[in-house]
Amino acid sequence: MLTLAEKLLFALAVLVSLYWTWRGVQRIVRNIASGRGKPDWKQVTRQAAGALLKFLTFQPVFRFRFWPSLLHGLIGWGFIAFLLINLADLIYGYTSWRLLENTGLFGDVYRLVADIANVAILMGIVAMAVRRFILRPETLSTRETTLLHPQARFGILRDSAIVAGFIFLHNTARLLGESFYIALHQPDPWQPFITAVSWLWAGVNPNLLLAGEHVMFWLSLGAVVAFLPYFPYSKHLHLFFAPINFALKPPRKSIGELGYINLEDQSIEQFGAAKISDLGYEQIVDAYACIMCFRCQEVCPAYQTGKILSPAALEINKRYTFNFGGGTDTPLLNLIPEEAVWACTSCGACVDICPVGNEPMRDILEIRRNLAMMESSFPKQLETALRGMERNLNPWNVPQSERMKWAAGLNVPTIEQNPEPEILWWVGCAPSTDARAQKTAQAFARILNAAGVNYAVLGKNEACTGDSARRAGREDIFFGLAQANVEILNEVAPRRIVTTCPHCLHTLKNEYPAFGGHYEVVHHTQLINELIGAGKLRLRPQSENERQNTKITYHDPCYLGRHNGVYQSPREVLKQTGTPLVELPRHGAQSFCCGAGGAQMWKEEERGTTRVNRARFAEAKATGAETLAVGCPFCLTMMTDAAKAEGGHLPVKDVAELVAERLE
Repeated sequence: MLTLAEKLLFALAVLVSLYWTWRGVQRIVRNIASGRGKPDWKQVTRQAAGALLKFLTFQPVFRFRFWPSLLHGLIGWGFIAFLLINLADLIYGYTSWRLLENTGLFGDVYRLVADIANVAILMGIVAMAVRRFILRPETLSTRETTLLHPQARFGILRDSAIVAGFIFLHNTARLLGESFYIALHQPDPWQPFITAVSWLWAGVNPNLLLAGEHVMFWLSLGAVVAFLPYFPYSKHLHLFFAPINFALKPPRKSIGELGYINLEDQSIEQFGAAKISDLGYEQIVDAYACIMCFRCQEVCPAYQTGKILSPAALEINKRYTFNFGGGTDTPLLNLIPEEAVWACTSCGACVDICPVGNEPMRDILEIRRNLAMMESSFPKQLETALRGMERNLNPWNVPQSERMKWAAGLNVPTIEQNPEPEILWWVGCAPSTDARAQKTAQAFARILNAAGVNYAVLGKNEACTGDSARRAGREDIFFGLAQANVEILNEVAPRRIVTTCPHCLHTLKNEYPAFGGHYEVVHHTQLINELIGAGKLRLRPQSENERQNTKITYHDPCYLGRHNGVYQSPREVLKQTGTPLVELPRHGAQSFCCGAGGAQMWKEEERGTTRVNRARFAEAKATGAETLAVGCPFCLTMMTDAAKAEGGHLPVKDVAELVAERLE
């Protein structure tokens, strides 16, 4: 179809384009390679199929913002279909041979798919452009108070315009060029939309149609050639880096699991991340995979309550630093303010919702490690809790000799009294020492005794798991607590561990294996659900009046739900109490944080428009429920504090307390 001169010119343009594209790709590869660690290629191979499936189905995208996600899907699926279409058009341009007209039924069906895909892409890109440039929802940007690279506020819009313009030009030109071909030959029933357009050219001079076909080839495939060198700098890069990101991510036991650091290794000179190259290679890949959709920001409890933290801004700042001449030696505090670093609750919402697998929370916790361990820079309010964990093995600073006071009169056996229990109950610091959380421990003890469970507790031998120390960046305190706890647990060799604290559950289950501690760990709501199902617990049925006039709403703890995937057991238990359950608007995987995680329990919140716990409690109050149920001592404290601030009209109780109240 192309003349010899056109073929030579197009080939030259492709070579020039590929050269400059390769220059951009080389820069990306260098930046990623500068990060810590290397991919485990065997693991990458195992993860490749799952990564490809996510890419083809766009499943992570559809978890949020359904209609924009559908528009994105139309564009994405259309582009996947166009990979072969563009190859076929290139072959036609150079040989005049129609690949998809000479491959039988496959070619016919593919032309139909491509015809539909072309229209879908155009519909999707026009709608997305209207949303981005005319409707301009606040969710596609960030507040002025957020630290954003100086090039990014305008750059994101410019990049969106370039990408939208490229897609619209490429697909419109392709549609018109194919319609000219059909007008010159005969209608194609396998391309109904393009055939319909071809009727517009009835009676047009064939020479004009042939010339138009040449022009549209250059506009369609020429747009691809022109766009390629820009591609490594564009947010459109996520098209390739999203599946790469999913495949390259190291396997995690949980989205909140942090990497092991052997503090006994005297050669370690750097803790955490001070500059971009201190991050793992996969965390640098995050910057290139980021689509700049701000979904992580939209679910971030810190950002949603007016703090200056934006997980989206952190990833965007990494990318724009690379794009505008900054290297991986750029200090991370140039990309995120220290105040924002300490505003993170480590709730994992940003990691969970990201459609391309980014982990901004992990970056923030690595920065904390560096600030706390290398610079001794952390909020002063944390000092009391950290000192308590160092000296008295709990953040409340209560002597170990008082660890069992909560169990007075309850017949709770220690491991010395019952050395071979079926269940080892890891009570945790809060239920052992905090006056309010002790009521949860007492209720759970009554439940275990009522069910005849063979259990024991470590008593004075139990220490804090170190979760708060680790999330505050104090890896040294966590390391000491973890080593001591694993040594004791391995000596006891528990068949199964149950805990009323999701933070203890997470640490014992997901982080202690790095220290040689491998245990089966369950949450107390899971065990209660088992006991009820086995008929070992009998609950007093509610009266008809109680069922009609009482409702419960349940707050999913971040470290139980998002971090460890436990959603149904607490709900099943609450249903067994007979009280109707009304869900919070944000529940399950999209639950909003109570504000205590990430060591926030031990410090004041950063400045914002409201407190995280007050925002969450307002949601619970709006449900009209008479009781707010929780499954975490931190959540219990935060929601109780919010209830007191609101006048105390909505009681906050642990699931165990509600079950204990209905024991026969």
